[in-house]
Amino acid sequence: MELMVLLNALVTRLLFVLHSLIGVWRVTAVKKEPKYWLLALLNLLLCLETGLTLKFKQGRGYKWFSPAIFLYLICIVPSLWLLEIHHGTQAKVFVNQLSTICETVWTLALHQTFLLLLVVGRWLLPIGVEITRDQLSQLLLMFVGTAADILEFASETLDIEDVRKNYALINSILAVWTWSMLQFPLDLAVQHIGCKPSAPARRIPSLLLCRYSAELWNIGVSLFIQDGPFFIVRSILMGHFRIFNQMLVFFTAKNILVVTLQLYRLAVITLDFRATVLQKSRKGEVCCCPCEPYEARAHATGHQENEMKEFVAFPPKEESQAPSEDH
Repeated sequence: MELMVLLNALVTRLLFVLHSLIGVWRVTAVKKEPKYWLLALLNLLLCLETGLTLKFKQGRGYKWFSPAIFLYLICIVPSLWLLEIHHGTQAKVFVNQLSTICETVWTLALHQTFLLLLVVGRWLLPIGVEITRDQLSQLLLMFVGTAADILEFASETLDIEDVRKNYALINSILAVWTWSMLQFPLDLAVQHIGCKPSAPARRIPSLLLCRYSAELWNIGVSLFIQDGPFFIVRSILMGHFRIFNQMLVFFTAKNILVVTLQLYRLAVITLDFRATVLQKSRKGEVCCCPCEPYEARAHATGHQENEMKEFVAFPPKEESQAPSEDH
């Protein structure tokens, strides 16, 4: 086992543990109940994962998924939930103003360092053989933008006075925030899913997923994990609860724009793939997957030919009027 790989694996996980312990300490301090120190036991899962990774993976990462990041989320998210809920309940009663400001600053600092540590920790964690450093750099750049959006969503919505007075609304916002954090342990945004050479794997949906797996994952994350849920929450705040402010309206418009562009991107990918299948079906070819050499041409079986005919049953007008290649 390389010394640097070992050091990076241990130091990163140690930072995760220390940060989660700070979160537990803040919960215990504001709640003034020692029983909340039991949250620190969650770090035992991270310690167990560290031992298993060092033993079976020699400290290196896994393909598509980072257990260390996932377990770090499990360790720190409960503390942030308790701090935000406590801050919301404190807003309903008269408390010392200086104490309230101090708690708010601590909570915001934990949010900020949490997201920064997710990015820096993913950078420091040893990569597996399945992901290249170029892919890792792309992933980190995406995480920086994602973390900024998530921090803005949490801080901007939870700081609204009317939201602080609604316990159910606080829980709903925190649930959406937690849901958005689940994209960080996954590396699918920069990795393509490999195709199997078997005949079923050459079907149209499998070929589409193989060729555009990373792009489809990014679109899915935006629509169902980040911008889509954020837009729904902000729309409910404005439409149902009649909460309006300049930043809320701006970021709602931004979410609408991003969702629209992602749907446009999905349409472009589908049309591009359809055009590729149409071109290759005319030549009797079915290979349109980047996992296979471009020169490797395979003739379609009867089932594949029927599937391609159904997929391209309505070709674009200009293509349908093009002269046949057989003449």
